[in-house]
Amino acid sequence: MARDAILAEELTYHYGELVAVDRISFNVAEGEILGFLGPNGAGKTTTVKMLTGQLKPKAGKATLLGMDIARNVEKVQGEIGVCFEEINLYEQMSAVENLRLFARLFNIRQFDAEAMLRRVGLAGREKDRVETYSKGMKQRLMVARSLVNRPRVLFLDEPTAGLDPASSEAIRSIILEERERGATVFLTTHDMMEADKLSDRVAFMNQGKIVALDTPHNLKQQYGKRALKAKVTTESGELEEREVTLDTPETPSAVQKLFAQNKVVTVHSEEATLEDIFIKITGRGLTE
Repeated sequence: MARDAILAEELTYHYGELVAVDRISFNVAEGEILGFLGPNGAGKTTTVKMLTGQLKPKAGKATLLGMDIARNVEKVQGEIGVCFEEINLYEQMSAVENLRLFARLFNIRQFDAEAMLRRVGLAGREKDRVETYSKGMKQRLMVARSLVNRPRVLFLDEPTAGLDPASSEAIRSIILEERERGATVFLTTHDMMEADKLSDRVAFMNQGKIVALDTPHNLKQQYGKRALKAKVTTESGELEEREVTLDTPETPSAVQKLFAQNKVVTVHSEEATLEDIFIKITGRGLTE
């Protein structure tokens, strides 16, 4: 059984009277990808800052790799990689120089910056100043920087936000490679499709609380509705859509009736998305 890489117990933080994180408890196993989902202001960033030692909890406790984060900040930060949405690179320096500088901060003497840049798709631009990079290239460099110390726990905040499809897919591949290596990944995102593809489990954060935590499959089974969508040709030659709800006692007879009474042109199954489920649970969307 996998051990916990992250354990939060009644974790709480407030800014004055504003409670940003309200007594949340959860765990993330070693080698697991947890999607941490919620709209702006839900408490995601504050949670990440406590888990990475940037903020000390007002109450509760957070443990990373068996260490109390608040009491072992330097040790914890030596074991993690962090990639925030906000770009904070040295833009007058080259990509190679950025990575080598970061390696020195971790006292890593044998570090192949060029190999890391090839891994994130920046081969051929290693020695160019970062200020000449596109947003997608800068984001890939940020991801590369977060991997310099071969972190055991990787925190990624909106790693593919605003990127082109090729850059997004490259970063998703790297996330899965890191999980394969054994790293734990804590992924915050607004992108429910991305969370669904990558996450072993997802946590829904809303108004400082975790309102749901489970695998995407289980959440869809519990809160979602599966349906069979069909397009049929009417007597007048027009296309109309029909829907049959799945997983009910009436489903077999309804499907038989659909094909017996209609000329079916196309048919496919459809299930609820994580976005649908989030709205159902919280009454709001991720962009609200």
